[in-house]
Amino acid sequence: MIALGVLGGCTGWVDLPGPCVDLSYVDLVRERRRRPLLDCVTTGFEDVAPVRPFRWSRGDRHFAGWYWAATTGQHVGFESWLERDRLLLLDFDPKVTGIASQPFWLYWHDGERERRHAPDYFARRADGSAVVIDVRADERIEPKDAEAFEVTRLACAQPGWGFERVGTPEAVLLANVRWLSRYRHPRCLHRPVADRLREVFAEPGPMFPGADAAGDRLATLPTLFHLLWLQELAVNGLAVELMGPRTVVSLAAGGAQ
Repeated sequence: MIALGVLGGCTGWVDLPGPCVDLSYVDLVRERRRRPLLDCVTTGFEDVAPVRPFRWSRGDRHFAGWYWAATTGQHVGFESWLERDRLLLLDFDPKVTGIASQPFWLYWHDGERERRHAPDYFARRADGSAVVIDVRADERIEPKDAEAFEVTRLACAQPGWGFERVGTPEAVLLANVRWLSRYRHPRCLHRPVADRLREVFAEPGPMFPGADAAGDRLATLPTLFHLLWLQELAVNGLAVELMGPRTVVSLAAGGAQ
């Protein structure tokens, strides 16, 4: 339970299973709006602009930038390597259909003053559900951060959104996904080669011999990696072992489409 004051239409001092919060965001016509959270349930936050700019300067401890997401065909901002790594994994997740960074400011009152927090990502899933994500390494969470994350979790439960506070990704999974992300752009898909690769890997087999069986390896590997990115082709143990020439590749469910 969190005791919070007047905000977003909540009156008096209350002890609620979730905080009374407002959201401030930039709408689709680039106007800034502030509304009670429960009035924003149908807002497509996966399409909004960031509520704050991504800045970087010489000597800065953080590394900000823009990542081109294959999921949306748009650039999505990040403020650290850790956020970029999580963005890679979101882009690789076939259940995710939309991603926005810094989608809104969440405002609440802690009993003494108004506080605000901008979550790192808002992701929309194919089933219509949503998840709000904060990225912070475990060892870098201070008490004020833990409070902001808990308020965000409680707030997200009100409209039925999920909430995740994630840290450093598993190293082997990240390395494999990072490699595949180099081939995420549709230009890597050569359809006749893709058809041959699906035929070859209808029976599971090692990666490079399969690429050779489908044609010239230099021509077939980019499409093979693109199909692995799309998860039309699959490898077992993506989080366990680094991919290599003898990694067994197979046709994934739906890969023959």
